[in-house]
Amino acid sequence: MSAPLKGAALALALASLAAPATAQTPFQAGKTMQLVVGFGTGGGYDLWARTLARHMGRFLPGNPNIVVQNMPGAGSYNAANHLYAVAPKDGSVIGVIARDAAVGPLTGAPGARYDATKFNWIGTPATEHSVCVAYHTARVKNVADLQTTELILGDIGAGGASREYPLALSRMLGMKFRLISGFHASTDIFLAMERGEVEGMCESYDSVKTRHADWLADGKLRVILQGGEKPNGELASVPFVLDLARTPEDRQALTFLYSGMAIGRPFFAPPGLPPERVRDLREAFDKTMVDPGFAADALRQKLTLEPSGGAHLAEVIAALYATPKDVIERVGALIK
Repeated sequence: MSAPLKGAALALALASLAAPATAQTPFQAGKTMQLVVGFGTGGGYDLWARTLARHMGRFLPGNPNIVVQNMPGAGSYNAANHLYAVAPKDGSVIGVIARDAAVGPLTGAPGARYDATKFNWIGTPATEHSVCVAYHTARVKNVADLQTTELILGDIGAGGASREYPLALSRMLGMKFRLISGFHASTDIFLAMERGEVEGMCESYDSVKTRHADWLADGKLRVILQGGEKPNGELASVPFVLDLARTPEDRQALTFLYSGMAIGRPFFAPPGLPPERVRDLREAFDKTMVDPGFAADALRQKLTLEPSGGAHLAEVIAALYATPKDVIERVGALIK
């Protein structure tokens, strides 16, 4: 073999040896990931996202830095639409949206332009219980008062508990809720309560406790109703919404309406990701959930950690999409 050919052969051999090392370079190495939050800053979803972002990168290949981007609007439908149709489908962008946004397309919610069963669900750090709360200055003191007295609630927008639950309860059970829209996060509604602009809201119990456990303790804020898969043990004296159903059909509809509580604070990725990226994201999420540093950080933020993995989350959402059509149509009409 001539010297030039020997040199070419040697170069080719060296290149073939180097190729596997290059192929093994983690996709996220030296990169920044984006975590899109479907709400404004300061609320429960934002707090969970920022807490997760500080830790999850350590468990991803390449240890990327994770940066939070808030994309509020339409009860987090804007963020869901963005991840579904616009965001890169390579694992560099993930998101967190309202638990009830997963069923938005099912109920015909305006602006929900996606199929939630096609998202790659990563997991939730908590399962949820919904509550409706009244500020101490409100005339409504308990759920019975809602049959005769109006309670003015702050509303973050379509797709979330702050709007859909009181709408359905008003129309199905005759509860006198009036909604004031235009708020970006629950923190804005808490401020509006202090200013006398609204009298309460429907929100996750975890979020209320995180922001104003002191208000609950001193009676400045009163829990008048709770909902979810089952009653919360901390709220034994608070009426459970399924127990207020007047007919079996009402109970079935309310069960579907509040089924999002099992979805919790859902973190997800766009559809169409390579399977190995989905696996990496789910494994990193699961490792973060049991990491002592993350657990301590969540505790400092007064967040209640009760995680569920991405595969289970996908199963819950698939089951929701298998709900009988007549139930879905009824709930969809109630929350429009």
